[in-house]
Amino acid sequence: MPQSHRIAVLPGDGIGPEVMVEALKVLNAVTKSHNFTVEHETYLVGGAAIDATGGPLPEDTVKGCEAAEAILFGSVGGPKWENLPPNIQPERGALLPIRKHFGLYANLRPGVCHPALTHASPVKNELIPNGFNVLCVRELTGGIYFGQPKGIEERNGEPVAIDTMVYAKSEIVRIAKVAFEAAMGRDKRLCSIDKANVLSNSVLWRETVEEVAKDYPEVKLSHLYVDNAAMQIIRRAPDFDVLVTGNLFGDIISDEMAMISGSLGMLPSASLGKTTESGGNFGLFEPSGGSAPDIAGQGIANPIAQILSLAMLLRYSLGQAAAADSIDQAVEKAIGAGFRTGDIFTGAEGEIKVGTTGMGRAILENL
Repeated sequence: MPQSHRIAVLPGDGIGPEVMVEALKVLNAVTKSHNFTVEHETYLVGGAAIDATGGPLPEDTVKGCEAAEAILFGSVGGPKWENLPPNIQPERGALLPIRKHFGLYANLRPGVCHPALTHASPVKNELIPNGFNVLCVRELTGGIYFGQPKGIEERNGEPVAIDTMVYAKSEIVRIAKVAFEAAMGRDKRLCSIDKANVLSNSVLWRETVEEVAKDYPEVKLSHLYVDNAAMQIIRRAPDFDVLVTGNLFGDIISDEMAMISGSLGMLPSASLGKTTESGGNFGLFEPSGGSAPDIAGQGIANPIAQILSLAMLLRYSLGQAAAADSIDQAVEKAIGAGFRTGDIFTGAEGEIKVGTTGMGRAILENL
């Protein structure tokens, strides 16, 4: 009997709904070819939810996500809602509460530059002749973004801002295990990024990662200070396999990786939490880019990040690795055949400029 799964689909705002359509077409095709089923319900989130209900994260949406094994998320936000109070703006009022509610502590962000797209990277092509494929594992619910005390107060007649960086050893162990497991499924190389020459947090981070490493003798572990890491990733990105770091450093490093990859429209991400009944991790899967309201509705958005986010959902939450592999390969083949949306089109010989549906169709044909 085919395995049956259930996911929640939150298209969001801007280009979110139109790229989500293409991802769901791929989901429909891959479930048939790999003999499993996925029930999915669509829910409001972000600006669309504000317009319909007055809030960015309706209770119906939360309940729908609670009943699912994973969340396939689009993008939220846009100029229409940016003047609202911060706590109900789409990004802060939807994404952060979802992460907190579901305990999504591990953020996986691949930085991938396909060999056929090295020209789109701002890095000198001779440094990345065959592209690169690096996975950043970022701790998502601790560190300076959530530590207390936090705020702005008056001291000696002037405002003083306070943010506290806090990590418990158990939080570091938890994210380190995710990173080591990811490395075991790749090239068995892990680089831990910290600032242990300055921060007590990072001293504990490095000591703890070293302890966890004893359980993964096959993985080659290295360490870099975050400032040096930021330089080395640009200088020699192909030398890295998996990175693991705390919340603040991971936020910066993962965006750097996205930039040197050439286009945010190509990059998915996963935010993982508890283990599900099917043996995977409950997670939220979304494109690394934003809602791109300036091109919404024009049919020119790149759907690849959303489609690859679906592949990550199948791999990490539903345990459908073969189906995820087939999607990854179909994307690679479509790119290899020259299909390009505007963000990665250069006019080079052999390139075929397509829109959102055209790229989706090219991927479907290569499944």
